Amino acid sequence: MALRLPFLALLTTALALAAGSAWARCSQNVAGLERPGVQVASLDGLALANGNSPSRAIITFVGHSSYQIDTPQGVRAITDYNGYNGFGRKPDIVTMNNAHSTHFTDDPEDGITYVLRGWPSKPGETEAKHDVTLKDMKVWNVPTNARDWGSNTARINGNSIFIFAIADLCIAHLGHLHHRLTKEHLDELGRIDVLMVPIDGSFTMGQPLMVDVIKQIQPKVVLPMHYWGRSQVERFQGLMQPLDADFVWPDRPAIEVVREELPEKLTVIVLGGNGGD
Repeated sequence: MALRLPFLALLTTALALAAGSAWARCSQNVAGLERPGVQVASLDGLALANGNSPSRAIITFVGHSSYQIDTPQGVRAITDYNGYNGFGRKPDIVTMNNAHSTHFTDDPEDGITYVLRGWPSKPGETEAKHDVTLKDMKVWNVPTNARDWGSNTARINGNSIFIFAIADLCIAHLGHLHHRLTKEHLDELGRIDVLMVPIDGSFTMGQPLMVDVIKQIQPKVVLPMHYWGRSQVERFQGLMQPLDADFVWPDRPAIEVVREELPEKLTVIVLGGNGGD
């Protein structure tokens, strides 16, 4: 059974230009025309995002802070790849936002085209910077600071926000974000349509601060992650009330998102259910 919500079509002259490849950055356009949108995707032989628009993706929650993103041209990315989250064929691109045990692996599968680490991992590096394109997916990162778990001091550029652009659809994963964003961060991010947000309230940062970050970025869709139990989602839901967000609990962990059919009203889609791994 498909889940349908009221949505706006976002019209832009650049959409046609974006059909062949992703933009260097996500543009800041808005407004449009109402039509139906996000659908729950079947997991019975997961279909590719293959409708009329090139700006679409199937997004599947695969555990903890990992989402699988499938594009119309068959590119598969997994966020916060730790070596076991995911299913089916291997991913083409994996991102690891933070060098924390459940968010990365030193032994990724053979044959992954791009393995992107979000912290300085090579001698002499002060930050990780990536900007790669594979078919219709472009991926880049915005470094942020992270706490050091031993001393509770800052690890400068120890985390990255990764952005996945499929034509003109822009998806961002905050990783282990530990602070509000600066104007420079926001300029690097550009327009974000779908935002993957940790809501644990402790290992990353407090939920009220995370709501502030959502206000800063102003996505159309929020996908919670990195939480354990429905009570954390319900607390997050209460804190989101001033933003008048709709909360949706699909019965499957996968949705198809189309750029032209994004909701006019902020919508939180709880693909992770009650949380867990």
